[in-house]
Amino acid sequence: MAPAPANTLGYKPPDGGWGWMVVIGAHISIGFAYSTPKVLSIFFKAIQEDLGASYSEIAWISSIMLAAMYAGGPVSSVLVDRFGSRPIVMLGGLMCGVSMVIASFGTSIAYIYFFIGIIGGSGLCLNLNASLTIISKYFLVRRPLANGLAMAGSPVFLCVVAPLNQYLLDRFGWRGSLFILGALMLNCCVAGALMRPVALPPRRRDSRASLKTVEEQRSGSNTEPEGSCVKKAKKFINLSLFKNRGFVFYLIGNMLYIFGAYAPIVFLPVYAVSQGLDNYSAAYLLSIMGFVDMFVRPCTGLLANSKWIRPRIQYFFSFAMVFNGVCHLLCPLLNTHAFLVAYAVFFGVGFGMVFALIFECLMDLMGSQCFPSAVGLVTIIECFPMLLGPPAAGFLVDLSDDHKYLFLLMCGSVIVAAGLFLFVANLYNYHMLDKEKAQKDQEQQKLRTSENQEQQKLRTSENQEQQKLRTSENQEQQVSTAEGEREEHAAESVTKQTGTKDDNEAQA
Repeated sequence: MAPAPANTLGYKPPDGGWGWMVVIGAHISIGFAYSTPKVLSIFFKAIQEDLGASYSEIAWISSIMLAAMYAGGPVSSVLVDRFGSRPIVMLGGLMCGVSMVIASFGTSIAYIYFFIGIIGGSGLCLNLNASLTIISKYFLVRRPLANGLAMAGSPVFLCVVAPLNQYLLDRFGWRGSLFILGALMLNCCVAGALMRPVALPPRRRDSRASLKTVEEQRSGSNTEPEGSCVKKAKKFINLSLFKNRGFVFYLIGNMLYIFGAYAPIVFLPVYAVSQGLDNYSAAYLLSIMGFVDMFVRPCTGLLANSKWIRPRIQYFFSFAMVFNGVCHLLCPLLNTHAFLVAYAVFFGVGFGMVFALIFECLMDLMGSQCFPSAVGLVTIIECFPMLLGPPAAGFLVDLSDDHKYLFLLMCGSVIVAAGLFLFVANLYNYHMLDKEKAQKDQEQQKLRTSENQEQQKLRTSENQEQQKLRTSENQEQQVSTAEGEREEHAAESVTKQTGTKDDNEAQA
């Protein structure tokens, strides 16, 4: 069982207060970050017909956007560390809004790739990373609950924006819809304004200032900026994390999961239309999934914060993955409206559980101090399966002209394998941690035993030396006493002989 992460921040997080306003801002920011690549799929059919693109080509829009959102993690971490979360989230919201507005004038699929995928995805990356980082600074004990509430922004916005996008598409076309969506995304700037820095105690601020002054005095005025940049790069792209066995297992499982996680969302409306549903009913499947997900995430956060689940949160994460994958395996068997609604419900449950725990499990493994560098490294590596997943699913649909292979091969099987791998890997990891701890305790016990034996030997040798010293002193005292007695006897005998001689002389 994994212990609760220690407080390595150097101060006591408030675990409330203005932190709940920060959670509201993160809710909005994360909501746009995770829902936008999903709800864009509603426009795909219209864009595909207008620009003459295939399924695999149109899937690259969400794929590039998600990959840019994940790949920019280290850059976002450096910016957040330098400027704080508030200005970075506001900058990200501005980038997202402007990119959507400019993309509405696009005349080619490459134009859409650049502005929606790269520019918009980079803005979402700034929103996501900064929001997660500031939550880890405001909360410790209630962190799973705060993360669950913040991550609930994704299903809430998915539930609202999916039918809204379908309405905008019918009313204004895909170009006008992107223009309006870009205006809505400017609200991330308002969300960023809520993210003020944590108010540290005065003593802590003074100590930090004095330490900074001392460091500046020691370093001098000729500090090289290149060294500072390299130092920050090492901090947020920390390759030494690969020495952590639990981190490597987490990364492998997450890469498998991310590869198949988003393809069902991108292609669910198209699959529903192919099964006979109208456009609004297909769009409402995403809303149903988002509505269920909206309640599942905070409930999962509460459950993960309980004393029974918190020490076993990694196993709970594995169970959520397996449950999510099984839902995708069953989807091709469901071809009616009622069954697809049931699939959307269970999909929302599994998806919400995974994403309510995905960053909490990373915090649990690495701790708050290492979390920024860990999440930056994770996101930049996960951009590759994120980039390849939806286009590979689109290519599979183009090749087979059937969506069932997408759910069976690309999604269900891969996600179930990811969950089972994490479960077995966590068992092995915790077994090895217990074994290493036992060996360390045994080595410490041996060390203490050897130290006690050495101390005992040292005390014994000291006692023997003291005994020898006392014996030699006694012998010397005895010898000196004997010599003194002999000298006294000799003096007495000389005195007697002298007295006798004097008496004889006197008589004579």
